[in-house]
Amino acid sequence: MIQVSVLSVKHSPVIKLVNVWKSYGKTCVLKEISLNVYEKDFVIIRGKSGVGKTTLLKIIGLLLKPCKGEVWINGVNTLNLSDKELSMLRLKTIGFIFQSFNLIPTLNTLENIALPLILQGFSKREAFEKSYSLLRGFNMTNLSHKYPYQLSVGEQQRVAILRAIVKNPKIILADEPTANLDDENTEIVLETLVSHIKYSKSLVIMTTTSAKEKPKNYPTVEYVLRNCMLIKK
Repeated sequence: MIQVSVLSVKHSPVIKLVNVWKSYGKTCVLKEISLNVYEKDFVIIRGKSGVGKTTLLKIIGLLLKPCKGEVWINGVNTLNLSDKELSMLRLKTIGFIFQSFNLIPTLNTLENIALPLILQGFSKREAFEKSYSLLRGFNMTNLSHKYPYQLSVGEQQRVAILRAIVKNPKIILADEPTANLDDENTEIVLETLVSHIKYSKSLVIMTTTSAKEKPKNYPTVEYVLRNCMLIKK
């Protein structure tokens, strides 16, 4: 009995959606969405602009509540949590990467990356040390004192990714993170996400409008969002 219990925990999904629906007014955006995502998964959700990919990520990321269905994170039904509990779970567990980067223009690279740690209660000194160590690991220390306007588009996105992973979240949600990048920077971004999965035993869910974009030398689980429904490829 003990062995069965251990195995069941090991193979339990980190994220579990059960029959999730979402509408805005009379417009259906998502329907009958069920999804299991496990540790070390790299999930790609493909679909045209406006089909609901961002809405789905916001529901998984606890920024939106579904009209119907359940969202489980680490075995917890999040619909039973208070707003404060949702905020704490999101802060500790989830890292967001946005297409628009969302870097704070008055903060330099080091300060932007350190911000999630400071919000989580780390001292500034410890947050800066951890952030600089991360920059060093990705050979980006030359960018540490530059402000967003001084960075290329590719550099801004890489900084945004480091900000998302600095607190070592188990879940990374990346909303079209390569949409504005050339092929070289796209490959760098995907390699960075894969490195985080391998290092931290986390998972990534990435959306894209591309029909082919995927990391090299790492298996992916792929879906298409079409007509409000999530279809496994």
